[in-house]
Amino acid sequence: MKFGEIETNLLKTIANLDGVPKGAVNIRIDGSPALRHSSPNIQIIPKQDKPGFDLTVAPGTKGETVHVPVILTKSGLKDLVYNTFIIGEHAEVTIIAGCGIHNSSHMNSQHDGIHEFILHPYSKLKYVEKHYGEGSGEGKRILNPTTTVQVAEGALIEMEMVRIAGVDDAVRTTTVHIQEKGYVKMVERLLTHGDQHAESHVEMYIEGQGGTGQVLSRSVAKENSTQVFKAALIGRAECTGHVECDSIIMDQSKIKAIPQLVAEDTNAVLTHEAAIGKIAGEQLIKLMSLGLTEQQAIDTIIEGFLR
Repeated sequence: MKFGEIETNLLKTIANLDGVPKGAVNIRIDGSPALRHSSPNIQIIPKQDKPGFDLTVAPGTKGETVHVPVILTKSGLKDLVYNTFIIGEHAEVTIIAGCGIHNSSHMNSQHDGIHEFILHPYSKLKYVEKHYGEGSGEGKRILNPTTTVQVAEGALIEMEMVRIAGVDDAVRTTTVHIQEKGYVKMVERLLTHGDQHAESHVEMYIEGQGGTGQVLSRSVAKENSTQVFKAALIGRAECTGHVECDSIIMDQSKIKAIPQLVAEDTNAVLTHEAAIGKIAGEQLIKLMSLGLTEQQAIDTIIEGFLR
């Protein structure tokens, strides 16, 4: 299948795709599935009662990567999709997701993804989701992902959520439940500028003995943009949890960071760190002494901070 120039650029940016990948894949374009393939170990079946799919990874599957990107190129479109990911016992896979929006009109374009992850015992999942917007129009590019994660005994999930650029409004809501010896690491990285707004609301329930949960956020806010980060760790057993939020604030932007710890067991160990500040003058001086302009030095610091 061939994609147009806009589609090709969006798929490259959010999913690092130069063409049709091998293995299981589901590419959604402008509210409809444009390409869908299953593999012997990974089945992607469309839902019967609503838009979206059920993706099932067979127990014991190892080393496979699934691509499930979404792109919008039609202005004025509001896309809603429900996707369920079921990872079989002892399986180890990577899922590359994300959404790219091209909007060159005065009308808003919006994608709301409702995602459910079910990890069976001792499975492992790496999940990468990138958001990106582009286009010269005044219409907004809006993304509102809602995610629930169920982590069974001994299962592990690492989630990497990145907001690259160009998204005007986004509200991310994530709810996680961790059972005995389960492990979750959730990393968010985002950059806002102009009048953009971004919110992230995380609730992580560590319910099983020996469970571990981490929420790490790094963000940069420029110009008049605003950011809100709320993360709650609820320890309901002997467990370990940590929330960390580091932000660089610039220009007239505003950032609100609200970490919350709730211990419901005397053996729960929960910690948090939160820091908001401007770029240190010493860092700029050091890089400028190496021949960089002030703007080049700022860009270098931001790039390293969000890496």
